[in-house]
Amino acid sequence: MEIDFSALLAVILRMVHIIAAIIWIGHVYVNMVHRPVFIPLTPEETPGSDNPGILARDKLEHGIFRYASIVTWVAGALLLWQSDRFVSAFTLSGYDAVIGVGVWIGTIMTLNVWFVLWPHQKKVLGFVPAPFEERARCARITFLSSRTNAMLSVPLLFFMVASSFGAPLF
Repeated sequence: MEIDFSALLAVILRMVHIIAAIIWIGHVYVNMVHRPVFIPLTPEETPGSDNPGILARDKLEHGIFRYASIVTWVAGALLLWQSDRFVSAFTLSGYDAVIGVGVWIGTIMTLNVWFVLWPHQKKVLGFVPAPFEERARCARITFLSSRTNAMLSVPLLFFMVASSFGAPLF
């Protein structure tokens, strides 16, 4: 019996992609449940904690969330590359235009996590020192950035699922 390593790789990449996406998007939705509306910071709220265990746990939690976005994106890109659909998906060409829309939404979401949400969240959480006014401004930005990813996840999931059957619809 001969093992088809290409098929095995596709299965492994797909599982990694799905598990990382559940961790990433799950974190976004949990955040929405814990804080359904924006609550402005008050000057009495101090960032972080003097307890190194709590600080380490906060960094780990936020690290898992951020790195899950990268793992999700890379695994998805490798799946497309392995099936020779990477370029056509990113250029929204032919049949792959449907998954391509999902790819671009996922790319925007990943960039949002790393270049909008995380730089501001570090200040809110006290990982980076910032005056109260800056922390309050950053709290609103992280709230809106997280909500943006939550809203983008709906069309992202639609286009990912529709890519297997929906090309004639578009």
